[in-house]
Amino acid sequence: MLKILLLTGDAGEAQEIYYPKYRLEEEGWKVQIASLKKRAFLSVVHDFEPGFDTYTEKPGYRVEADLGLDEVKADQYHGLVLPGGRAPEYLRNRPAAVSIVRHFLETGKPIAATCHGPLLVLATGLAKGRTLTCYPELEPDVRAGGGEFVNRDVVVDGTLVSVRGWPDNGPWMREFVRLLRRTYPQAIGANRTGAD
Repeated sequence: MLKILLLTGDAGEAQEIYYPKYRLEEEGWKVQIASLKKRAFLSVVHDFEPGFDTYTEKPGYRVEADLGLDEVKADQYHGLVLPGGRAPEYLRNRPAAVSIVRHFLETGKPIAATCHGPLLVLATGLAKGRTLTCYPELEPDVRAGGGEFVNRDVVVDGTLVSVRGWPDNGPWMREFVRLLRRTYPQAIGANRTGAD
C-alpha cells in the first residue's frame, strides 16, 4: 500500500486538502496529514468575487493533523501533496518542512503541488531549471527561484505535478495518480483501480 504525506496547516485551502486526501484514499492508499503540530487546524476557502482584484478568504473546515513536523519520517512515504492557501507561506520558513520537501525532490519521489504549495518547492532551492505552474501571482517567485512558470491547468515536470489552484483539482490528481502508478507498479499490484 502506498503512503502519501500531505503537508499543510492553518489557512490551508480546504478544497486542496480534502480533494487529494479522498481521491488518493479512493485508490486504497494511506494519506497522512502533517502540520506544525499534531492538532486540529482551521482550513480556509478561497473564492473569487466580481470586482475583487484577488481572491477572498472564508473559514473552512477543521482538519485533524495526523502528525506534527517533528514526527514526519519522509523516507516512509511514497509521495507528497502540497496544498495551497496561506499555509505554505509560513511552512517555507520552517526548516523541518523544507527538509521534508527536499527529501522528495532529491530522491525523485512524486510531488503534487498546487496554488501556493510550490512556495515550499522553491524554498528548497531545487526548483532551478524546473517547469511548473502555480497561482499566477507567484510567477515572479518561480522565476526568482530559477524555475519556468507556465500558466496552464496542469504541468508535469519529471516527478513534480503542479496546478494553479482548486479549479484544477481534477487534472492535478489525475496526473499525480498516473505518476504514482508508473513509479510504484509493484507496490500497487492488485490494488489498482481504473486505467492510466
